Formats: sequence, C-alpha cells, structure tokens
Amino acid sequence: MQGTVARFDEETHHGTLLLDDGSEVAFGADAFAASGLRLLRLGQRMTIDRDERGEVISITFPGLI
Repeated sequence: MQGTVARFDEETHHGTLLLDDGSEVAFGADAFAASGLRLLRLGQRMTIDRDERGEVISITFPGLI
C-alpha cells in the first residue's frame, strides 16, 4: 500500500500518510525506525507494511525491499 507523507514530527518520529484512496493512516516511531531513514519530507512517496492487526510496522521508499 502506498501514500504520501502528510505529517511527520522530527522529535517523536510519529507521522501520518495520506493513502491513494484518500484515507489517512498513522505510523509510530517503531515503524519509522524500521525504515532505516533519518527523516521524512512532506509529500514524500512511501510504501507501508502492516501486521495482521492492521498496525503499520514499517515504511519504505517504493520499490525498496
């Protein structure tokens, strides 16, 4: 599933992605840490992975594994 970064707090590493269907999904510091990234820019395109409960567990650049 893909979306764009709508919000990102550089201090807490929590943020929100605007998905392609127009819905928003929040991600926490653990999902950001799993990305290996240092920061995110608003409008940046990302892919999300979710667990069986629907929680976002990681965010990555599209096409990266």
